Parts: sequence; C-alpha cells; structure tokens
Amino acid sequence: MPDLVLAVDIGGTKTAAALAGRDDVPQGTLVAPSRAGEGPDAVIDTVRALAERLLETADEKSGTRTTLAGVGIGTAGVVDAGAGTIVSSTDTFADWPGTRLAERVRAALAGRLTDGAVVAVQNDVDAHAAGEFRHGAAAGASSALVVAVGTGIGAGVIVNGLAVRGAHHVGGELAHLPIRGADHLRCPCGRIGHLEAIGAGLGLHRHYLSLGGDGTVTDTRGVAAAAAAGDALAVQAIADSASAVGRALAGAAAIIDPERIVVTGGVPQIGDLWWQPMLAAYRAEAIDALQNTPILPGALGDDAPLRGAAASAWRN
Repeated sequence: MPDLVLAVDIGGTKTAAALAGRDDVPQGTLVAPSRAGEGPDAVIDTVRALAERLLETADEKSGTRTTLAGVGIGTAGVVDAGAGTIVSSTDTFADWPGTRLAERVRAALAGRLTDGAVVAVQNDVDAHAAGEFRHGAAAGASSALVVAVGTGIGAGVIVNGLAVRGAHHVGGELAHLPIRGADHLRCPCGRIGHLEAIGAGLGLHRHYLSLGGDGTVTDTRGVAAAAAAGDALAVQAIADSASAVGRALAGAAAIIDPERIVVTGGVPQIGDLWWQPMLAAYRAEAIDALQNTPILPGALGDDAPLRGAAASAWRN
C-alpha cells in the first residue's frame, strides 16, 4: 500500500493541501484561492490542481508514479461525513449544499488512487479538532472540546477518539448557543443573541462599534490595536466578547464534561486582554466539578485541520 495520503482543508477564502505519511505530518503544503463563489466545479478543480502539483513533486523525488492510499478533506459547511456530502453552507460557497464531495474528488483524482482508497470528508473544524486531539494540545486525552474562534466560531467534540457529529451533522456547534450579552447583535444565521454574534471576530468588531467605538476602526485587528493603545471601549469590547466565549465553554463543559478544552483561532491571539476575561467567565459559570478542566491554546496552528484530515484518510 502507498505510504501517502492527500490532506485537504477547504475554506471560504483559500484551500490548503499536502501529502502526509502515517504520522499525519503535512509535507510541502500548497495553498490556492478556493474560488468558493464560482461553485462546486471551481472548488473541486482547485483541489485537483493542488493535488497534481503535489504529486508531480513527489514523482520527481521518488522517480516513480506516486499513488495515494486515500484522501482526507476538511471543508467549510455542514457535512454528512458518512456520505461525504455537503448538507448546508453559508452564502460564501455558491451551490455548495448537496455537493457529493467525496464522489467528485474521487473522480477528479481517479488516476492517482489505489483500489479501495477512501475519500473521507468532514467539517473543517472537526478536522481541526481531530488534529489537536491526535497530535496537539489534546493529545493523550480521552475526550476533548476544540473551539476555533476566528472570523466565525466552530467547535468539534471528540469522545473516545471519535467525533460526535450528531443526528443532523451539527454536533458541537457552539456558534449558535444563545448567550447572555449578545442580545443587541444579530448572528450570521439571522437570529439575535447567539455566541457567534459577539464572540467571533466579526461580532467583536460590531460590538465595539455598538459601544460607541471609533468608526475608523474597520476590523478585529484594529480593535486589538486600539485596546493595546489604551482605548477603554476596545478593552471592554474584547473583554465582553471573550467573556461570552467563556460562558459558552462552561455551558458546553456541563453537557460534555471533556477531559480537555482547546481554544484556537485568530481571535485568542489577541493575548491576555482576551484570555483573562475568557477564563474568568468560565470559572465564574462552571460548576465546582468542572473548575479544574484544563483550557489550553491550540498547539498546531494551520496544520491542525490538515493533520486531522490526514488522520481520517488513514483511519478509513
């Protein structure tokens, strides 16, 4: 059997791909625009083009034609992992719901797949969670809640090594928990008061403006810079946003009781101005039995979803 799989991370803006051995470590990661707004054909063509470039390089190194033992894909959107099909997605992806992604990627790479090779597809945050669980901050734990706080919020739940996906493929979807402090903000799903409306990067920025913040500050990075420069409203906005995440983690922990909680993504990189109120809110809300649950930063960065995707290909 070949010693390589293809790992793919499909996001709304960019797609990353790498070959990986049995250690799930990405080799020579390549990145290209996803072309999500152009429809499924364009997205799948991006995956095919990246795979061809990676395989051509592998051919040159080995002197033989490289074949793949499998393909692992983490993708934005709600995914029926069993069928390898996209159930729903945001408007960033044109005509993405209903796409039989596993089937179509298999066809696109048919000449490079071994007989019986599996194309495993899962949500991108589930892939991220799998990477951190197997190789990162949650390695060695029996269960973990992995939460990515960036432009939006995503989460993955792993128990006894298996992702908890749920009856409707949205297991662990913390973004849409109703949360205290978000009642003045509309979530991207259209409802008022969900965690993502205040806890995500876009929500943090909107909350800052709602407090009367500087209208020339155009994004979350700007809010973080303003806070570092002493803007009291920026400091408050970050604390309010982080506290909402902490409260959500306390609620999720009461249901899941994970051995570890891992928090990753761009927003936590703000630093102590974000981490301290997040942790304080968790401690204020979590019941006594959950007070000592470790809450750790992610360890793998952008490699996490690729490593999780690779692991899914080998496992299947």
